[in-house]
Amino acid sequence: MKNILITFFLAISPGCFSQQIPSSEFLHTQDQKIVDRNGENVLLRGIGLGGHMLQEGYMLKVPFSGQQYVIRKQIEELIGEQKTAEFYGAWLANHTRKIDVDSLKSWGFNSVRLPMHFNLYTLPVEDEPVQGKNTWLEKGFQMTDSLLSWAEANQMYLILDMHAAPGGQGHDVNISDRDPSKPSLWESGENQQKLVALWKKLAERYKDEPWIGGYDLINEPNWTFEEGKNKNGLEDTHNAPLKKLMVEITEAIREVDKNHIIIIEGNGWGNNYNGILPPWDDNMVISFHKYWNYNDTASIQKFLDFREKYNTPVWLGETGENSNVWFTDAIKLMEENNIGWCWWPLKKLGFNNPLEVPVNAGYEQILQYWRGEAEKPSEEEAYSAFMQLAENTKLENNYYHKGVVDAMIRQPHSDKAIPFSKVFIEDSGILKAANYDMGKIGVAYHDNVAGNYYISTGGDRQSWNNGRTYRNDGVDIFPMGTRKSYDDVYVGDLEEGEWMQYTFTVSKNGKFQLAFRTAAGTPGKAAVQVNGKEYPAFVVPGSDNKWTETSISEIPLQKGENQLRFLTKDGEFKLEQIMLTRQK
Repeated sequence: MKNILITFFLAISPGCFSQQIPSSEFLHTQDQKIVDRNGENVLLRGIGLGGHMLQEGYMLKVPFSGQQYVIRKQIEELIGEQKTAEFYGAWLANHTRKIDVDSLKSWGFNSVRLPMHFNLYTLPVEDEPVQGKNTWLEKGFQMTDSLLSWAEANQMYLILDMHAAPGGQGHDVNISDRDPSKPSLWESGENQQKLVALWKKLAERYKDEPWIGGYDLINEPNWTFEEGKNKNGLEDTHNAPLKKLMVEITEAIREVDKNHIIIIEGNGWGNNYNGILPPWDDNMVISFHKYWNYNDTASIQKFLDFREKYNTPVWLGETGENSNVWFTDAIKLMEENNIGWCWWPLKKLGFNNPLEVPVNAGYEQILQYWRGEAEKPSEEEAYSAFMQLAENTKLENNYYHKGVVDAMIRQPHSDKAIPFSKVFIEDSGILKAANYDMGKIGVAYHDNVAGNYYISTGGDRQSWNNGRTYRNDGVDIFPMGTRKSYDDVYVGDLEEGEWMQYTFTVSKNGKFQLAFRTAAGTPGKAAVQVNGKEYPAFVVPGSDNKWTETSISEIPLQKGENQLRFLTKDGEFKLEQIMLTRQK
C-alpha cells in the first residue's frame, strides 16, 4: 500500500461566580470576544481529536451499534481480552502524537479540542471499590499532559472537552459510549458527583497552564427532562437538571481555578439553551454545534443574538463531516462574524477530514465477517489485522487530504484556484482527472451536488463525492477496479454542466493533441476550454463502460502557465486522464 506522506513543518443570578479576570497569560473573555493576555482578539481555528480517546462506530466503519464498549467486546470475541488491551494501548499511543500537533500548527490551526473519555481518568461508578469514592487513573492525565506539552510547544490552545461523561449524557449513545442497561448521567447522582469531582481534579492539575484554552463541561447533552418531549432534548423548555449540573461543575472548578474559560453547551446536541441562560460566570463562552444545514446568517442568528444580549462570546465548538464547499462556506460565515470554530475530526477511516486512516486488508476482512459476508478470521489473523490498523493511525501512515485543509484555511479568504499537483509538460504529459485544481466551486470545478444540507432541506442525507474517496469536493471520484495505490482513481458520474479545471506548465508554445481516456455506457459529449477559449464539443463514445481513448488535435498551449477546463455537455461517463502530446 502506497501512502501519501505529509510534509511536516513540523437558576442562578448572573455573576454569581464572577471573579476578577487576571491580566495574565490566560485566554479569557472580554465582553463579546475571546482575547489573549494582551487583550487582543483571538479567533480560534481548531480541530477536535475524535476517535482518539473515544472511538465511535462510524469512524471504524463497524456495522453494529457504535459505542466503544460494544466495539471492544466484538474485538475481544476475536482475539481475547489481553490482545484487545494491547490493541487499545497501541491505538491510544499512535492515534495522536506530537507530529500531529506540529502538523496542525503548520497547516494554520491554533487550537485543539480533546474529546475526553472519563474512564481514562477515573473508574466507572459501578467499578469503584469504595462506593462514593473516586479512584484516579494516571493514564488519562498523562495523555493530557503530553498533548498539552505538544500544544504549548506550538503556542496552540488545548480545550478540554468532556465527551464521554460518567453514565453517558444522552440517548445518542455512540458519542458518549453509553451503556443503556446502566443508569445514565441524568439518572444517577453518583455519576453526577463523579463528573463534578473529575472536573475539579482536572482544574487542580491545569489551573496554572496558560495554553489550556478552556473547559468544555459536557459535550452535546441530548436527554429530555420533560414528559412527552423529543427524547434528545430538542424541545425542552427548562433544562433545569442540565443547568444545575453545569453550575455545580463551575462552582467546583472555581474553587481551585480562577483563570480558565468555562464553556457551556445546551441540550439537544448542544444548541437548546432554553432555561440555561443567562451565563453565571464572567469568564464563560456559549458553545454551539453546527451540522448539515445551510451556511447563512439565519443558521447562526440565535447565537449572534445570545452574544449581543448577554455580552458573552460564542464559539462553534464542533462541526464538520461534510464537503469542502460546506467547510469553506461555514468557516467564512464564522470568521466574518468573529466566531471561532473547531472541526470534527482530525482523522478517521474516511475521506472528508484532513487525515484518513487506511483500511488494511486484514481489517477489511474483519468488517466483512462482521457484516456476515466472510468467514471468521483466525485469532492470529485478526490480531495482526487490528495491530496493523493501530499502526495505520500514525500520521506518517495516514493519507493527507491537502484539499480539505486548503478548503478550511485558504479558500474562505481566496477566490484563486491553485494546482492540486504540479505538472510540467515538455513534449508530453498527463493530467489525472481527479487531480483538478484546488479552489472554490465555480472557480476550480463545478458539480451539481456539492454538499449535505439535509437538516435544512428536510430530505435525505445528500452524498457529494459518490465514490467517497481521494478528495472531498462534489466531484465524484471512484477507485479503479484494480486499485494499486490511493491515487489510482477516476472521475465518474459526470453530468451535464459539470467541469474540472487543471493548471499546468508548458515549456514552450505549441499545438498539442489531447487524448481523453473515458468509459461510458452510451455516448455523451464533452468539450475543453483552454486559457479561456472553448473549443467545439466532441463525442464521448459508448464503450460498454470499458476504457477507450478519444482525441482532439491542434490545441494551442502557451509557454508557462496554462489552464484547461474539461466540460461535460451531455451524458454520464467516466474520465481517468487527459494525455497531452506536442504536435510537430
